[in-house]
Amino acid sequence: MLALLAALPILLVLALMLGLRWPASRAGIAGAALALAVAIFGFGLGTEVLPEVGLVGSLAGVAAEAGFTSATILWIILPALAIYHLQVRTGGTDVLRVALGRLSGDPRILALLIAWFFTLFMEGGAGFGSPVALAAPFLVGVGYKPLVAVVIAMIGNGVGVSFGAIGTPIVPMVAATGFDRLELSAASAIYHLVFGLVPLVVMMFIASRGTGTRMAGSIWGWTILAGAAFLVPMWVIATYVGPELPTLGGALVGMALFVVVLLLVRRWRGAPEAADADPGAADAAPVGGRSAGTPEEFADVDTSARELLRAGAPYLILITLVLLTRLVPPVADLLDDVVVSWTLEGGFAGSIAPLTHPGTLLVVSFLLGALVQRAAPPKLGGALTTTLTQLVPVTIALLAMLLLARTMVRSGMTEVLAEAAAGSTASAWPVFAPLVGVLGTFVTGSGTASNVLFTDLQVATAEQLGFDTLPLLGAQNFGASVGNPIAPHNIVAGGATVGLTGSEADVMRRTIGITLVYAVLGGLLALFLV
Repeated sequence: MLALLAALPILLVLALMLGLRWPASRAGIAGAALALAVAIFGFGLGTEVLPEVGLVGSLAGVAAEAGFTSATILWIILPALAIYHLQVRTGGTDVLRVALGRLSGDPRILALLIAWFFTLFMEGGAGFGSPVALAAPFLVGVGYKPLVAVVIAMIGNGVGVSFGAIGTPIVPMVAATGFDRLELSAASAIYHLVFGLVPLVVMMFIASRGTGTRMAGSIWGWTILAGAAFLVPMWVIATYVGPELPTLGGALVGMALFVVVLLLVRRWRGAPEAADADPGAADAAPVGGRSAGTPEEFADVDTSARELLRAGAPYLILITLVLLTRLVPPVADLLDDVVVSWTLEGGFAGSIAPLTHPGTLLVVSFLLGALVQRAAPPKLGGALTTTLTQLVPVTIALLAMLLLARTMVRSGMTEVLAEAAAGSTASAWPVFAPLVGVLGTFVTGSGTASNVLFTDLQVATAEQLGFDTLPLLGAQNFGASVGNPIAPHNIVAGGATVGLTGSEADVMRRTIGITLVYAVLGGLLALFLV
């Protein structure tokens, strides 16, 4: 009965978003209000739970955590949006679109490059909402509709979250268990290696439908190549090096290999400048009624090497900053030493390393990119004005969803849900273990936070049922990654950059199926491994 009560806010949000197609802002407000009522009257928030601070102190702490987390996410969305609007105003989007069109005339190949490799690279280096926020506008720029752009970017990005932001999700698992980084890294990677092609194939089906074609022809070969080019290096790095670089390194190695093979095939076909020389291009219909990035449409766009570098300046600067602040120890250690943190009575807390936060890197990239592109003040001001206008409904949705999440966590509702799941599944628990990770990410929007919440539960359940603990911890981290494409405030963050605010339910309806399938497949593997 208590578990059903705890589930009511989540069920309400799902019903409102998936059933009635409410926007995340309205559904989040309704869910947060119900979560608050259940927490107070059903779980005794402020009396039985956190009695030392009382109801007022508990509510203040929940509001503080939700507001602080919202601010850290908005600090990513704001500059990501500003970069997109700056690119539109300076013509950088058109230049990059033409360049991509010359690399491939097939929009599905572009989906592999952007929604798969680019989002995985950004997840590995920055994470915390930045990959989809950057990739979705890029996909729109090459011709995909906003809804399709966000959906395929969310699905592609989700495969790399287990090792996102330089292995951050592994950190709380190391702290809570007796296993070392390499053991946990290897235990997580095997799930993605075995089943990682499944979400990629689904992503390409959706991308193909977005072009008005079917998943046919040589695009199958390119999809398998893209999957293997990332998944194999990812698994090797995770198994033999550690959790910091599997996603980042796998994306870099995979993209380099993919582009080299693409260029070799074009050269072999003898028509490197022809769009229809690309494998599969004959199968692909124009996106939005035209070829994505065809030079003929943008004949007036200068795509010389100099202009290409200028157009890509914000992204190149961002990649440089990510590598510098993550992979150069003296720089990383110096910047990580600057931490802004706060605590309140009752265990409420928050912290941020502002100099290495993805939002800060995006702000620097925006400012330096504008300087390199010589953006006139009116263009700079216009980009910022448009961005701030778009942020109003996004802020409401984010804050509502996070109020719901923090209320459930602090009142013990989330823990009750997970314990009920463990108690009711018994020997079949490994099948459901990844779904606990999914639940944590759905509620909190963070794979790291999901691992913080449920690592102890996975260990305790494994010991109680006599299972090998390490595979279940790998399943937990796998599930935390899998849940990313359905986390409401991640969808809000991604959709905001392409004008989908209010249509988050449409995104979730398209990502929830593959999320559940991927999680269950991982659960079956966990059952075999334990």
